[in-house]
Amino acid sequence: MRNIIPSWVRVLVIFFLIMIGIEYFVESGDKPAFLEKPMIMLFLVLVLLILIAIEGIVAAVENTLFNSLDEEAKERYLTAKNEKPRFTKLKRIYNKMVDSKPVEEETEIILDHNYDGIKELDNNLPPWWLYGFYASMIFAVIYMFKYHVFDGDNQYMEYQQENELAELEKERYNATAKDVIDFEAVTLLTEASDISTGKQIFNKNCISCHRIDGGGGIGPNLTDKNWILGGGIKNVFKTISQGGRPGQGMESWTRKGLKASQIQQVASYVLTFQGTTPAEGAKAPEGEIWVDPVQETETEIEKVSDSIKVVTEEVN
Repeated sequence: MRNIIPSWVRVLVIFFLIMIGIEYFVESGDKPAFLEKPMIMLFLVLVLLILIAIEGIVAAVENTLFNSLDEEAKERYLTAKNEKPRFTKLKRIYNKMVDSKPVEEETEIILDHNYDGIKELDNNLPPWWLYGFYASMIFAVIYMFKYHVFDGDNQYMEYQQENELAELEKERYNATAKDVIDFEAVTLLTEASDISTGKQIFNKNCISCHRIDGGGGIGPNLTDKNWILGGGIKNVFKTISQGGRPGQGMESWTRKGLKASQIQQVASYVLTFQGTTPAEGAKAPEGEIWVDPVQETETEIEKVSDSIKVVTEEVN
């Protein structure tokens, strides 16, 4: 095999296999590992030099040993080296799988049919095709009994199970991972230290669009009751972390480097603007007036409760 493949091909194949292995096992984001980490590039250069050196050493040793042989041995060596592989085993396997008559023996299987000089050969069906056909029939029977007789889990059921399993794994991860907060589970922070940190983050990143008093500029006014994507800690946290409206809203601050805890702090600070009066030139309200569903439900319950009390008093 070594005599068939040139040395430069062996060097390149081994080198690229090592490079592919490094790219697979080394985490480097969107960039190639050898660009992201210069030490890997140095390692690859070293590997390439070692491969070239090995090929050179092997060739030199082979040449030295060849020169130490007598003329008869040299002739035998060159004959063996130049002999092309015959792949006899592969040829035998191929012939068995095809099971066709050689061209010299086709006269034995010619049929009497003749279509404008075109004759038909009565070849056997290729064994590879027959075995595949038999295997497909066995598979079809097993498939029918499993999924249509014994009601096995089909692809839709398996997809649903995989989704449920993924949700469980996600919940476990969120419960133990550091600085991971889901917007459905986020809560409003009220501690002075959290609000102060949120203010610092807001003043550093947000005042260019929302102004220091929340009155709005490029971004919407944060002091009124109107919200484009919904108010409350959950909606504000989601908007900051995932971004606003596609193409015209705020970018995702998670992608820009803010951690979940920092987004929770700045979202809690943003909600302190509610009901305040910004300086002159504040932006007009945008979106719809947002009412907290929980507060709305509690208000409805109180109204119903008051109505029941009034009816009870009238009856008494």
